[in-house]
Amino acid sequence: MSADKEELEIDEDFVAEDADDAEAPAEVAKTNLTKRRIIDNFLDERRLHKQLAEYDFEL
Repeated sequence: MSADKEELEIDEDFVAEDADDAEAPAEVAKTNLTKRRIIDNFLDERRLHKQLAEYDFEL
């Protein structure tokens, strides 16, 4: 063991790349969720229009 302290070299670019990778899946998931909600709303609207067309108004 030596009395001199060794300086550790820190690679800051590695941390930045890791942070960028963590944000990308969140954006994709958010976009996919938004698309799924739009599709669900569209299908629900079509179902309601179909029910309205089939409804017997002469009760």
